[in-house]
Amino acid sequence: MRELPEVEVLRRDLERECAGKKIKTVEAKSMALLGNYKNRKSFTSQLDGVKVNSVTRHGKLLQFHLDNDHIMAVTVGATTNLVRASNRAAEIPNTEIVITFTQHGGLRIIDGEGSGDVQIVPAEEFADAYPALANLGIDPIAAPVSWTTFGEMLIKNKGKLKNLLTDETFIAGIGSMYADEILFTAGLRYDRVSTTLSTQEIRRLYRALVETLHDAIKYRGTSLEDDSYVDAHGESGEYQTHLSVYGKDGELSPRSRTPILRSKFGGEWTYYCDTQV
Repeated sequence: MRELPEVEVLRRDLERECAGKKIKTVEAKSMALLGNYKNRKSFTSQLDGVKVNSVTRHGKLLQFHLDNDHIMAVTVGATTNLVRASNRAAEIPNTEIVITFTQHGGLRIIDGEGSGDVQIVPAEEFADAYPALANLGIDPIAAPVSWTTFGEMLIKNKGKLKNLLTDETFIAGIGSMYADEILFTAGLRYDRVSTTLSTQEIRRLYRALVETLHDAIKYRGTSLEDDSYVDAHGESGEYQTHLSVYGKDGELSPRSRTPILRSKFGGEWTYYCDTQV
């Protein structure tokens, strides 16, 4: 699972660890993440001797801005990890791309299922290469909006709350788990229609959205038992120990002390408490 908090943790780590470093060598182990290239050399040759100026993020897409006016874009898929490692460190299983820097180790892009993608494009062609980014919704971390603007969006985009929260064109990067946690914190049902919310409920939902995402980042993301997510230092996240309802059906709700409920919604399980209205 890689949602906005996990990708933002990676971005912050990689900005600190990679910005200002010059690339010495690049090795692509296979073509698994290089679907836009004819062969591995056509990818690796574009990185020879270039320097990483900065690392930014657009939704769940990481952007390594290079000093040759190109961007290495990494789509963080469901099984993608980016880990800093010394050049002499043992190879990490499922490593697809190994980048070494002239100083202080390198970067390994790991993906056991080939769910991600890596592409280098000229900066001026970036928008054309990733047109879907223009349709992404708000980013509560990179470009937060006011609660009043959020409320206007809820009224304009009539729909059930969980559908809206997980809609990439409404909010970028919130999956089912974070939506369940946000709605629990706000005390609102997953199938509540957005246009029925009172002003107080809108403010409550906005506050829950912001607090949940910031807490998830504070605790370095979420690493579930069936999930391989690690940060750029190879460490698991800790937010899973702070989840209130997700994956906890049958356990007592921290709010009502009655069993947490589970229902199918949109083809997947939704977790909630009977106090949510």
